[in-house]
Amino acid sequence: MEENSRIYVAGHRGLVGSAIWRQLEARGHRQLHGRIRPELDLRDWEQTRAFFEEVRPEYVLNAAGKVGGIHANNQLPVDFLEDNLRMEINLVRAAHEFGVKRFLFLGSSCIYPREAENPISEDALLSGALEKTNEPYAIAKITGIQLCDAYRRQHGSDFFSVMPCNLYGPGDNYHPENSHVLPAMIRRFHEAKESRAPEVVCWGSGTPRREFMFCDDLGDACCFLMDVPEVPNIINVGYGKDISIRELAELVADVVGFEGGIEWDSTRPDGTIRKLIDSQRVRELGWSPKTGLREGLEITYKAFLASKVVREK
Repeated sequence: MEENSRIYVAGHRGLVGSAIWRQLEARGHRQLHGRIRPELDLRDWEQTRAFFEEVRPEYVLNAAGKVGGIHANNQLPVDFLEDNLRMEINLVRAAHEFGVKRFLFLGSSCIYPREAENPISEDALLSGALEKTNEPYAIAKITGIQLCDAYRRQHGSDFFSVMPCNLYGPGDNYHPENSHVLPAMIRRFHEAKESRAPEVVCWGSGTPRREFMFCDDLGDACCFLMDVPEVPNIINVGYGKDISIRELAELVADVVGFEGGIEWDSTRPDGTIRKLIDSQRVRELGWSPKTGLREGLEITYKAFLASKVVREK
């Protein structure tokens, strides 16, 4: 992408979108375009089309979406399915209609089957049953991947999909019930430290293993892939190592400075037992992450302390 290219980052205020935006700015791109929902509702085709007609973006990175953890997916399955489907369809359709040169669609590792062999390769897509706790979100993301691939095959469009592992970093959602596991832990341990609570109760058994990557590393990978001459229709981007949820809780507690105990509520769902993606394709193209887990957590906790969540207490 040339420095003067018109680039649209959908979802530019979110965890991933803001990381992509920072990386694009660092690379010297100045014609960056983003809209918040009150300005542009991507679920609405007419609004989406009008925006593309006005801006005429040459490149699009789609980080927009309705996201959340197990609890949110269980409580709002219609929202997770319908909202994400509408946004994906409208963006891909507009990108085709207005001749976007390259379109990057951000998926999620939850698209892979629950029982997929680890590390999970891109070829595992649609090879088995999904994890029930986030099935609506996963189905919506799978549809977006298949739609991009369909445009590649039918129209020769340069559309491709990136599957990241679990992400964290500045700008994450710290809602006590609707956030993902890592930001939920940061908030819970911070509040326990502030209130001098003797212990923190975490969901599940603590035995599942997850792979976590700092959001700015994903932003770097997305910018890297936008400049690679030929990219596969689907490509995993991960950290390369996983960690048990129990080990993660202990690490977060240490970074936050919580010195109490940790208890586990095994009546709560664990989700998939292990999820480590195979990132060989992106490694072979020449990209690898730069931020270690502890370093990334320390940066994230500092950002959390400066966030609205803490300031308003």
